[in-house]
Amino acid sequence: MKGRNMTRWRDPAKDPRQEKKSHLITPQGYARLKGIHEHLSRVRRPELSAKVGEAAALGDRSENADYTYNKKELNRVIARIRYLGKRLDELQVVDRLPADTERIYFGAFVTLEDDSGDELAIRIVGHDETDTQRHWISVDAPLARALLGKGLDDDVTVAAPGGETTYIVTAIDYRDPNA
Repeated sequence: MKGRNMTRWRDPAKDPRQEKKSHLITPQGYARLKGIHEHLSRVRRPELSAKVGEAAALGDRSENADYTYNKKELNRVIARIRYLGKRLDELQVVDRLPADTERIYFGAFVTLEDDSGDELAIRIVGHDETDTQRHWISVDAPLARALLGKGLDDDVTVAAPGGETTYIVTAIDYRDPNA
């Protein structure tokens, strides 16, 4: 196959992009995605459509950079709207606490301590709401998978690029992230 969309071949069995994503999401994450979808649909798309129409009215489209840029941006926004629409339909909102709040499950804020005494505070969230700045990791991440079902003072060993790392669970909390 030749063409401008050709990328290097990846083995589908080992390609991380082919892994199944969980369909879990917190109520806050769902509201944020819904808000983005609404904004793109009701504000951004009509705005870009108007810009493309104005640029097209100027004449020769082949040399009209404003038309070309806005048309590409409009297509990108339409693709994002379509993706978000499909994704919102398949998401499952987890809006209640687990029966056993002494164990780590979806939505938990967890504090870990490694062998050198360094603390790591994370939250286990859905794939669509991961945030490295806030230390929110996907429920599909290796660390989150290793933590699920563990309790206080449990040891957790995770394979990392630098070798295996062992953590001790020092705190588990199910609080409102906005509080």
